[in-house]
Amino acid sequence: MHAVPGRNEPRSDSRVPFPEQRRGLILERLRAEGRADAASIAEELGVTGETVRKDLMALDQLGLLRRVHGGAVPVGRLTYEPAVSMRTGFIDEKTRIAKAALRHLPTGSSVLLDAGSTTGRLAAMFPHDKELTVYTNTLSIAIGLLDRPLLTVHTLGGRVRPLTEAEVDDWASRSLSEINVDIAFLGANAISVDRGLTTPDPAEAAVKKLMLESARRRVLLADHSKFGCVSNCKHADLADIDLLITDSGLDGRELKAVQAAGVEVELA
Repeated sequence: MHAVPGRNEPRSDSRVPFPEQRRGLILERLRAEGRADAASIAEELGVTGETVRKDLMALDQLGLLRRVHGGAVPVGRLTYEPAVSMRTGFIDEKTRIAKAALRHLPTGSSVLLDAGSTTGRLAAMFPHDKELTVYTNTLSIAIGLLDRPLLTVHTLGGRVRPLTEAEVDDWASRSLSEINVDIAFLGANAISVDRGLTTPDPAEAAVKKLMLESARRRVLLADHSKFGCVSNCKHADLADIDLLITDSGLDGRELKAVQAAGVEVELA
C-alpha cells in the first residue's frame, strides 16, 4: 500500500512534468501579476521549493526575470505596470486587507480612495448603511459606489490612465488642493524601507503625493508582494503613513524595518 502525500507535502505532479513548462508558467505569472511568488508556485505545481528556486535561477541567468527575496520580478520592474484588471494575484490577501480596512471607516465623515486593486476591493465592500462623503480618482470605484444611497461620491477629474483607471494631471491636482478628508486609503506599486513608496508613472506619483497632503489620517493598503521593491517615481516616505494594513505573509525582517520607521502595522 502506497503512502498518500499530505495536503501540504511536495509531490510529483504530472500536470507540469518538464522544466520548460514550469518556467513558462512562472513567466506567465510575471506578465499577469508583476511578481512570481516562489512558495505559491511550488504549492500550485506540487513541486519542492528547491525545484522552483532552480527554475528561477535558470530564468535569471537567461535575463528573463530578476530574482528577489521570496520569488522574482520582471527584468523591467522599474517600468513594469500591469493593468488593474490583470492584477489577479493574492486575492485572498487583498480581501483580508480590505476587510480589515473597513473597521477604520469613520461615520459621517470624508474618505479618499486611491486607485488600485486592493482599494477597489475595499470600495466593493463598503456598507450600505454608513453616511460618508467619498472622493476618488478612479471612475470604476466611483461607479461601483453609486448603489449606496447614503454616500456622496465625487471624482477628482482629469486625464484617465487606461492601465490603472486613475485620473491624473492638473484637474485632479487642483481638486486635491481644495479638499480636506478625514482618512485616505492609499496604494503603492512598490514599498521599500530605503526608497519609500514608489509607482511607475510620474503623473500618478504626483496625485498620490497630494492625496497624502489632503488627508488627516493616511492608511496604506498593500499585500506582502509589494515590499522590497522599487519603482520609478517616489511619492512618499514610510514615515508619511499613519497605518499600514498588510497580510501575514510579510517577511518578519520587513515587518520590523517598517515598524522601526515609525509606522503602525496591522496584519490581516
